[in-house]
Amino acid sequence: MSTALIATPLPACPDITRAFAASWPVRLGDTDGQDRLRLDAVARYLQDIGFDHLDAVTDGDTHQAWIVRRTVIDVYEPIVFGDRVQLRRWADALSNRWCDMRIQLRGERGGRIEAAAFLIHIDPSTGRPARMSDAFMAPMLATTTEHRLRWRAALTELDDTEIETAPFPLRVADVDRLGHVNNAVYWEAVEETLAAHPDRYELPYRAIVEHVGPVKIGDKVALRTALCPGGLRLQLDVDGSARAFAAVQRLPGATG
Repeated sequence: MSTALIATPLPACPDITRAFAASWPVRLGDTDGQDRLRLDAVARYLQDIGFDHLDAVTDGDTHQAWIVRRTVIDVYEPIVFGDRVQLRRWADALSNRWCDMRIQLRGERGGRIEAAAFLIHIDPSTGRPARMSDAFMAPMLATTTEHRLRWRAALTELDDTEIETAPFPLRVADVDRLGHVNNAVYWEAVEETLAAHPDRYELPYRAIVEHVGPVKIGDKVALRTALCPGGLRLQLDVDGSARAFAAVQRLPGATG
């Protein structure tokens, strides 16, 4: 595992007034037994503001198909049930086929979460990466100086000798319009693991999910977990082949 390539803290927006903004209440189905906004709900929020953002920009209607390659969620203070969450979204880096989007989440009661998502724009007819239009990229270029973004993985396959393995059954509702298990479902696996190992993380913490292959309905998924210093590592396998890696760890550089 090499997470040093992910900045800590995640980069701030050079001009927050250029960020796309939205807000909504944190409802019952988004939270756990301690009223905390769950990580899978955060992942859905990132998707929701992403599609709202598409509705607000030029050529957004022709850029509707995206694949999430990596999501980083840094939880500084939990956002809670009954709160109203304020979200801001902007491009931190891009190439002409993919981008790294930053999302800031703030709760009115002091909750704070920072997130980043590496997104690949695809042609829905071929499923292959597709170039974004100049008009679509124009506002993204205004918030970043990194215009030659390259993919580099932060997580690797588990090679620990002591690994817990359990089935992770899929449901029909887990599959989205692209025919793949939705990104938020992988975060449900992270939540299951955190619930089983509550002593392995504390605020503030960083959680990462990286996708290495699709999971489809009917796949028999195995959730593999390994304990590591200060956190957890996870892997989702299908037929012995890794489809996603995840990690939860003390936020690098955090104090207190």
